[in-house]
Amino acid sequence: MIKLLEGVRVVECAVLFNGDQTGRLLGDLGADVIKVEAPGVGDYLRDFLGQLSPHNSPAHVFANRNKRSITLDLHTEEGRDAFFALLRTADIFVDGFAGDACDRLGIGYEAQRAVKPDIIYAQCSGFGASGPYAQIPTHGQMMGALGGGSPLAMGDDGLAHEQVGGLADGTMVGASHTVMTALAALHHRDRTGEGARIDGAGSDAVLATQWFHATYRWNDSRLTDRRGLVGGEGPSAKYHFYETSDERFILFCAIENKFWRHFCEVVDRPDLADVEQIGPVDFAKGDTDLAHELQAIFHTRTQREWTELALAHDIALGPAHRLDDLRDDPHLQGREIIIEHLHPHAGPVTLVGWAAPVQGQPFEITRPAPMLGEHTVEVLREIGQLRDDPGTVDRSSSHG
Repeated sequence: MIKLLEGVRVVECAVLFNGDQTGRLLGDLGADVIKVEAPGVGDYLRDFLGQLSPHNSPAHVFANRNKRSITLDLHTEEGRDAFFALLRTADIFVDGFAGDACDRLGIGYEAQRAVKPDIIYAQCSGFGASGPYAQIPTHGQMMGALGGGSPLAMGDDGLAHEQVGGLADGTMVGASHTVMTALAALHHRDRTGEGARIDGAGSDAVLATQWFHATYRWNDSRLTDRRGLVGGEGPSAKYHFYETSDERFILFCAIENKFWRHFCEVVDRPDLADVEQIGPVDFAKGDTDLAHELQAIFHTRTQREWTELALAHDIALGPAHRLDDLRDDPHLQGREIIIEHLHPHAGPVTLVGWAAPVQGQPFEITRPAPMLGEHTVEVLREIGQLRDDPGTVDRSSSHG
């Protein structure tokens, strides 16, 4: 298992993807993540987006893995007392709610600082905790829409349609940015003893992820030399998707002269290599004739054959897969990014693993996504809060 965050305790209050993914990333790295949920319902991600078994959606099995679940009624004094007892043992608190929901429950940042001055409070929500839109409840594509990641156009049917190429998964990129900042805050706390208040927003992260398009769009009128740009009409023939003979696809990216010449040598087309390249790269933007010529060439070999040629002859191209093809790709298999997991209630499930392997610490799901309140007794016993009167403990959850 990955042990980089072994010894770090995370308390998470979240439903749905923003907070769930933030806690999941920390748990995947080895932190002890304790998910605090409301008795009876908890994180209703379990109960929609399909079911592998009752209360086990594929999304829940993925986003809530490597966590423990306890139930506390935070509307009661007893529930809050138990929460703050748990918080005193924590390093990071994950707030996955919109706006000031935790403040209204009496467990917001200032309340937490009063009992745990060095807490790292990491909120990850759709639009963030500050700004005019902070209180708007959000779902995934709303983050992409605000961050400019959902290209839209009106269709012939008179309705708006998202164009191909949108980047709308604000939940994942928002969680990633929030976790990266929380880990930096851990380092800062080790040096200074100070905690931190982190305000992650999925909409901001979408914008940050498409920095390239934004930077060039906003500064277009300031450019003094436009050579090497991709703008204009028509395909970029040397940076384009092409179909192969087995009706699969590759992405060809031979924009540097050396890669282009290697390609022309392999396909025995020295005539194509004779075209003079101006500047360090050449996208061949708008060269439709060349794009058709290349498509005919790529139709002569299979996707795997082209990939093998790229390896053997130093050519910038690679497979462009459909989701159904990913599990058969030998590179992805070798990277172990796709894992087979046996959940104790949901059964066998195929999931995405960890994207940055650690040598000597293979990724594992050490804790399957929990049932609601599954670890309440266990955790409360650990922190000395288990009473003879179950009180806030939800021993017989409707999801158990």
